Amino acid sequence: MNPARWLGLTVLLAIACFATWKVDAWRYGKQLAELNAEHQTALTRLANVNSALILEEEGKRFALEQWLAASDQAHYRALTDEKTNQTRLRDRLASADLRLSVLLDATDTASCDPMQATPRTSGVVYGPRRAQLDPAHAQRIIGITSDGDRGLIALQACQAYIKVLIAEVR
Repeated sequence: MNPARWLGLTVLLAIACFATWKVDAWRYGKQLAELNAEHQTALTRLANVNSALILEEEGKRFALEQWLAASDQAHYRALTDEKTNQTRLRDRLASADLRLSVLLDATDTASCDPMQATPRTSGVVYGPRRAQLDPAHAQRIIGITSDGDRGLIALQACQAYIKVLIAEVR
């Protein structure tokens, strides 16, 4: 074989290799483009699902915030009403418009003045015997019951909040 043929054959072989390499590069490029498009589509789907979940959670959070605001307002109103009632009761006790009394045990033998078996003609009040409380003690009793009422209202608020949280978890 002469050198011109070798050169021609080498050039032809180089052109065939280059053409094969170029065609493979095109095919590989096309596959990469398809994979990139599929990957981008998957990322878009994930972003859409994530956005939907975020919107759903924001809606739940907003609803919970609205419920908490309404619940807080209702409990604040209950506390305010209770304080107003307690203040009125204290004022009535202070002005002697209202007197607190306690029932006495009719069977208590330690009392100094046992209850008479027959009603007296001088008394106008019928029913069980009562003892009047000192106004200062009555004020303290009202204060204690007021604290208890406020505690119960706060407990109800906490219980309602926990019920909502438990329902949300389920």
